[in-house]
Amino acid sequence: MDTLSRLLRDLCPREARFVRAESAPLSVGDEGPLTLITPLDGEATLEAGPAEPATPIPPGTLALLYGRRATVTGAPLLIGTFTAEGSLCDRVLEGLPDLITVRSEAARHPVAMVVEELATERPGRQAVLDQLLGLLLITTLRSWLDRPDEGAPRWYHAQHDPVVGEALQLIHAEPARAWTVAGLAREVAVSRAGFAQRFTALVGEPPMTYLTCWRTCLAADLLEHSDDTLDTIARQVGYSDADALSVAFRRVRGIRPSEHRAAVRRGALPGTSVA
Repeated sequence: MDTLSRLLRDLCPREARFVRAESAPLSVGDEGPLTLITPLDGEATLEAGPAEPATPIPPGTLALLYGRRATVTGAPLLIGTFTAEGSLCDRVLEGLPDLITVRSEAARHPVAMVVEELATERPGRQAVLDQLLGLLLITTLRSWLDRPDEGAPRWYHAQHDPVVGEALQLIHAEPARAWTVAGLAREVAVSRAGFAQRFTALVGEPPMTYLTCWRTCLAADLLEHSDDTLDTIARQVGYSDADALSVAFRRVRGIRPSEHRAAVRRGALPGTSVA
C-alpha cells in the first residue's frame, strides 16, 4: 500500500453535513479548520481578507480552505463538513497551504450524487454522504499533491522513489518489526550508508526518526480509538512494553501515552473538523 493510501485510509468521515447555499455572500470556515467548497452553477469568488486578492472558483473546481475564514460570493455553492480524528490525519494535513483549488472532472459525479441525496430523505443517507464527502476531500488532496510545483510534503514525493518508496511501504506495512537502518537497506538492496543518505535527503529526516514518528502516530490513534492496555499498544507498534513506548511517545509528542489518552477522553485533544 502506498504512503498516501495508508494515511488517507484513516481519514474516515463521520456525520458528514452538506449545505446547499443558494444565496451569497456567505461566510465559510466558521465551524472548523477545513472547509470544502464547490460551485454548482457558474463561478464563485472567495475573499479571505481586505488585504488579499480575491480567488476565483470556476465551475468544476474544488476549493479547500484550511485554518481560516472567508467570504464567498457568486454562484450557488455546495459546502461539506465532517470531523476527521486521528494523528495519521495530521500527517496528511500538516503543511497544507490555507487555500487549495483544483479542477477535477472526477468530482463531477460525486457532487451530483450529493445534490441528489440532499433533495430527498432516504434510508442510508448519512452513510452515503459520509462516503461522498470523504471521496471529494481525497480527490482534492490527491490532485493538489500531484502538482510538482505546489510544495507537497516531502514524504509524498519520496514515495515515488524506487528505493525510499519501497522502504516507506515496508515501514507502514510492518511497523512492529524490529527495523534498523541496515535491515531496511538490505530489504531494498542498497548499502546502509547510501540508503540512510537517500532516505534523509528525500523524506527530510533519517529513517529511524521517521519510524519513531510513524509508530507514535499509530500509538496515538490506538490510544484514542481503543481500550487496549499500554503494553498491548506498545507491542502493536514495535515497542517491548509500555515503558519503552512512553519514552518514545514523550520524546516525540511531549506527553506520556496515558496523558494523551486521558486528554482525549476529557475532550482536550479534539479531532480535525472538516467544515
